Amino acid sequence: MLAEKPEKSMIDQDRSGHLPTECESPSYPPEVSTAAVTIVEGAGPGNPKWVKGMKSPNPAGRPPGIKERKAKIHERMLDQAGAVIDVMLQKALEGDSAAAALVVNRVLPVLRPQSEKVSFTLDVDQPISKQVEQVLAAVAKGDVAPDVGKKIVETVQALGNVRTIEDLEQRIAALEGKRI
Repeated sequence: MLAEKPEKSMIDQDRSGHLPTECESPSYPPEVSTAAVTIVEGAGPGNPKWVKGMKSPNPAGRPPGIKERKAKIHERMLDQAGAVIDVMLQKALEGDSAAAALVVNRVLPVLRPQSEKVSFTLDVDQPISKQVEQVLAAVAKGDVAPDVGKKIVETVQALGNVRTIEDLEQRIAALEGKRI
């Protein structure tokens, strides 16, 4: 048997124990009033009383030499960077594996897999489809690894796209030449 849900939960009560009626909505949090706030259309961040066309409250502007908060934080980080690096190096030398991993990852480049060099017969004068067939045959014979074959096919496809664009450019030039 399921327990019945109470009609009003404790969340709906304000601090005085008052339960809102169906017309009222609970106030969250109860001590915050919903005072009327006038929002001016087009007013952006900053002073909500300022509207477009109004005289500037600071006609002289920001005084020179005052830095933004982000610039101050960035400058402070740069000032302390050497000390942070020294601490991380010391921890890495003491055997902290997380510090050592961080130092190594920042110092040494990430090793990326490199494809092996392959040698097989590819007649580039053939149509693109025949060139792809030649690559697939080399993969089937074991002369070319499948991942290398995929890269070669993608390269042949890119060459086909370039040839198509060149052909279209020539056709357009020929059509425009006939009109003139």
